[in-house]
Amino acid sequence: MTDNYPTPKWLLNLFETFYDPCPLSTEEMRSINGLGVWKDKNFVNPPYSEKDKWIDKAIEEHKKGKTVVLLLPCDPSTKWFMKLIGARAHIFFSFGRIQFSEAGHARYPSMLAILS
Repeated sequence: MTDNYPTPKWLLNLFETFYDPCPLSTEEMRSINGLGVWKDKNFVNPPYSEKDKWIDKAIEEHKKGKTVVLLLPCDPSTKWFMKLIGARAHIFFSFGRIQFSEAGHARYPSMLAILS
């Protein structure tokens, strides 16, 4: 099973002026370039199996004054969710489950965490 699904086009369109440090690509691209190169405004749909390191990087970049939007599974019972709350992220919950093109619907609700 993979967690490497492309962000739905309608959602990407909302953040079309944002840089995507974690594009759908190879593992090497995501782990080397993605965690190293961020711009002033970033939209991140991280692999959910590695979301902790991407959330840590997002908080680090936010402390430098950058804006970061993360597409994440909705799970307020986790330590990473509490990290986002501690970093004063704005959380927006989706109603229903996001359709990930050929992969079908997500297995769980999603949320956007915005650090701005």
